[in-house]
Amino acid sequence: MGLYGPDDVMPLTEVRNWEQPGDTHPEPKLMELRERCAEREEGFVWLGLFEPTRAELEMVGRVFDLPPLQLEDASNPDQRAKFEIDRQGHGLAVLKVLSYTDSTSDVTTGQIAVFIGEWFALTVRFGQIGDLRPIRERLDADAELRSMGPVAVLYAVLDRTVDGYLAVSNEVSTDVEVLEAEIFTGTPTVETTNAIYRLKRENVEVRRALHPLALWSHEAVAERLPWVPPGLRAYFRDIGDHLLRAADATDAADNLLMTMLMASTALQDLQQNGDMRKISAWVAIAAVPTAIAGIYGMNFDDMPELHWSLGYPAVLTLMATTCALLYRGFRRSGWL
Repeated sequence: MGLYGPDDVMPLTEVRNWEQPGDTHPEPKLMELRERCAEREEGFVWLGLFEPTRAELEMVGRVFDLPPLQLEDASNPDQRAKFEIDRQGHGLAVLKVLSYTDSTSDVTTGQIAVFIGEWFALTVRFGQIGDLRPIRERLDADAELRSMGPVAVLYAVLDRTVDGYLAVSNEVSTDVEVLEAEIFTGTPTVETTNAIYRLKRENVEVRRALHPLALWSHEAVAERLPWVPPGLRAYFRDIGDHLLRAADATDAADNLLMTMLMASTALQDLQQNGDMRKISAWVAIAAVPTAIAGIYGMNFDDMPELHWSLGYPAVLTLMATTCALLYRGFRRSGWL
């Protein structure tokens, strides 16, 4: 990204663009950048990589003296979010970046790994979300933030990432409210249940990004991070507070979605039971004329009222009266 100092910024192109035709080894140029940084008082290098290859990461690791295990974590797009920063403020932070799609209610996940050293900040990004250009513009315009050193990059990345967490959790909460109204003001359908399950799956993505950072959030809120400069402690405390708020909203949404899923299933079962009772009631009503007609349909010579002139209307009256009484009874019991 560039060579940063309290007074000015020296922009640099990305490592891949430094390669000339036939030159596949930008390592000497990175070493030169390191030497130039050492000549600048209170300066630091910020280098940003987007989906680097294994060879590129190993090369950068040699220049910046990065631990192999941390390099392996940064190269894994499915790495769990975490903080591994020592008391001097050197180490690795892995963050999940979230984005919400309104049209499909999907949560998209990316990853940013931030290495912090004495004279450098290195970001490794995977995924199409999490563009760092706004962060670069912020650092370019804020001399006071640049004076904090490499940790300023971590703060700026954290601040923007956590704002994304809050935005996504608010969108998920809005979707939960819509589904809740649909369930308890109407008749839930199978599609409603499927929508609840899909939203619960998306909420899981948010929880995976937030929950590994819960312990760090409490440390930040309590200002128990010795590597944070005094000028940034209040800002890190604010980030920790926002993380905890987003985590609470995610947990509440998850619990509510589980309750809604159970309620939707129970309401559908209740609706099915009501339908079965209606069907059973109509079957019972229909059974009366069916049984009488079946009896009189048998070919016997000696049957009651077989030769009675009023037999036919009498049987029809009996059928109608019995069916009416059954209908009245089922209506009173709530079956119809």
